[in-house]
Formats: sequence, structure tokens, C-alpha cells
Amino acid sequence: MSMASQEHLEKMQLRQNYANLWHTDLVGTIQADAPYCCLAFWCGPCVSYLLRKRALYNDMTRYTCCAGYMPCSGRCGESRCPEFCLLTEVLLCFGNSVASTRFLLQDEFNIQTTQCDNCIIGFMFCLQQVACIFSIVAMIVGSEEIQEASQLLSCLADMVYCSVCACMQTQHKIEMDKRDGMFGPPAPMAVPSVQQMSRLDQPYPPAVGYPPQQAYGQPYGYPPPQAQSYPPAGYPPPQAQSYPPAGYPPPGYPSAYPK
Repeated sequence: MSMASQEHLEKMQLRQNYANLWHTDLVGTIQADAPYCCLAFWCGPCVSYLLRKRALYNDMTRYTCCAGYMPCSGRCGESRCPEFCLLTEVLLCFGNSVASTRFLLQDEFNIQTTQCDNCIIGFMFCLQQVACIFSIVAMIVGSEEIQEASQLLSCLADMVYCSVCACMQTQHKIEMDKRDGMFGPPAPMAVPSVQQMSRLDQPYPPAVGYPPQQAYGQPYGYPPPQAQSYPPAGYPPPQAQSYPPAGYPPPGYPSAYPK
């Protein structure tokens, strides 16, 4: 395996771990922008040309054939006439042009494809393979019934292919509308109320909006004792009597010291 093929394989595996998603999935593209989806269905190469140019921010000096994801990229004289090379790409390699624009957007915005979109794209490829096998069997056997069945299957595969490519291109267009701010600025984040805010340095959440907790060991609803007024009643105490008190010692009581 060459170095370039190994890099592309690693890039495909990396896309599975991208964190962002498409603004609209393939199923919702018809509802999101039905007129553009119809335009992409009936004029797929024109839409692919415009989307690739828009994906490059209208700077064709950055253009590379198939966005650099194919072995022929950079070897087709893109630098001399990028518009003509892009026109040739969308006409002769329409499927690769759609896929290259998709990879370009995925790598720029870290977008992964949902499982539902992968199933739709995988079903499209499987139906094309089955139609090809039926066509080969019809040529080998030469049965008219098998030939008619292979033609119906090929027609169904082409319809599914055109429909899925139209939805993919509409998905790319909506994603670039989001990139260019056509949906308006993002809504500002709402500040949570005081009751919803908490701090990591507080051992307990604030008691805002909650009744006061009862003391341990008291039944619920037990009335707390009334706080005493300050200063308490009876304060300050009455003045103490002089020492020794009046009339002490009593008359006739012998003195302890001789006069």
C-alpha cells in the first residue's frame, strides 16, 4: 500500500471520531430546503460546481482535482485553469466531485456522518452493485426475463443514486449556509437562576428556596425556643451594699485588736 493510500485510509478512520454532526441529516434535507433539493436532482453537475467553488470560499487558487483525495489530484494542470478542471471533474466524475466536497467539509468542520446516513449511502452502493451483477448475468444467459429485470433494477439504482446525491448536495449547501451565518448568530446561553447555581468550594448547597432544617433530635414542626431579649431582664444587678455593712460589728462585741 502506498503512502498516499495509507494517509487516506487513516483519514477515513479519523472521520468516524469527529465530534460534530451535519446541521441536517439526509432524510431531513427535503423538508429543510425542497427547492434546492429539486435543483440538485435535475441539475446535479451544475450544483456540484457551485458548491465546490463555495466550499473553497470562491478562491479557485485553492482548487485541486477531487479536493486532493484521488491519485490524479494535483496532476491535471489545475493551477493553470482551475475553472475548466472543475467543470471537467463535475461532468466526467460527478460522484467523485460530490464525495470530495463532502470530505472537504467534514475535515474542515470535524463533521461525522450519522449511522442513518451511512446506511442510506451504503444501500445506494449495494443496489448499484446488484444491478451491475444482474446486467452481467443477463448478457451471459441471454434470457429476456432476466434482461428486463436487470433493466428495471438498473433504473431503480439510478433513481436512488440521483436522489441520494441530491440530498447530499442539499446537506452540503445547508452546512455552508450555517458556516456563512445565514441562520443568524447563535442564541446566547441563558444564565441559570440562583437556585440552580452552586459552588464547588461549598460543602453544602445554599439553602435558597428551602425551609430551614430542624435541629437533630427534635420532631418536625417543633417550635424553637424564643430568643431572649438583650439585655436580659434584671440586668444590671442591684447595687451591692458597702463592706462592712452598717451596724457591724454589733455593740458589745469585743474587738479583735486592743486599742
